[in-house]
Amino acid sequence: MAKVVKVIELLSESPKSWEDAAQNALREASRTLRNIRSLYVKEMAAAVENGRITSYRLNSKVTLELESTRAGKK
Repeated sequence: MAKVVKVIELLSESPKSWEDAAQNALREASRTLRNIRSLYVKEMAAAVENGRITSYRLNSKVTLELESTRAGKK
């Protein structure tokens, strides 16, 4: 049986690391979305000031499985 999924693009940021930025994206998405199945990091960037990284930024895609609307299916 095929599954129906939706992909949403998210931007996130962290002063600590790219991993923390990914966790922030997932945490924020989880507040309003159910059935999240994956997080794909599309692009990574960093803000720099005075020769130092001040912020880690991600452009990522979150894939979620949609729930069936058929009677008796979940």
